[in-house]
Amino acid sequence: MNGSLLRRTLAELLGTALLAFFGPGAVVAAKVLGKGSLDYAGLGFIALSFGLVVALVIYTLGTTSGAHINPAVTVALAVTRRFRWVEVPAYVGAQLVGAVVGAFLMVGVAGTKAATAAGVGLTSAGPGVSSGQAVLAEGLGTFLLLFTIMAVAVDRRAPVGWAGFLIGLAVVCEIFVIGPFTGGSVNPARTFGPYVANAVSGGTTPWNELWIYVVGPVIGAVLAVFVYDRLVQPPEADDDALEVAEASDAASGQS
Repeated sequence: MNGSLLRRTLAELLGTALLAFFGPGAVVAAKVLGKGSLDYAGLGFIALSFGLVVALVIYTLGTTSGAHINPAVTVALAVTRRFRWVEVPAYVGAQLVGAVVGAFLMVGVAGTKAATAAGVGLTSAGPGVSSGQAVLAEGLGTFLLLFTIMAVAVDRRAPVGWAGFLIGLAVVCEIFVIGPFTGGSVNPARTFGPYVANAVSGGTTPWNELWIYVVGPVIGAVLAVFVYDRLVQPPEADDDALEVAEASDAASGQS
């Protein structure tokens, strides 16, 4: 990351606005074309749109702000001392504002149909899905997302240039599986933006479910980082020992 806090928070605002437009916007497009219905094949195209916009935002804004575009990511990195707590409010605030802006831009494109036919792409627990099941699903989806972020973007052994593509695929994967049950948000801002835009535009908004999309993702994100640190990320001492062993093996092979 580089630049002032203002520059980085503006990047987070822009990135989350793009996510909230091209992600939930795909839900709006699918439901408007399908006259309110959405099948599993349609969910596949929505997942692809989410994955692509996440990848593109990471490639374009990642070097500026880290492209968190998700409060759960920001909090998880702060909890594990990879991000300064003093900057968390600015990042999370920018992400929430960006999500609202992106959702309203979708309303600007689709008109009132965005709310009446598709709820501006909002997420809610599916029929028969309890709050506990929804929290578990969102937690597991976010676990996959953060586990991938740790492996391809945070770990110093990560392959160069693959972060956006692989993180985008993780988003696609989680939507494929938990999308039918919760919408596959894994991002409090992604849920918050459409909720606000839908409420203002006259749609019915399940505000009583918002907590699900905060608690599930935050717990899943923090757990993923802790598990990665203890299971995958080797301690520095182990790294040093490995490098010494490899150097010794290389020297032995040359002698």
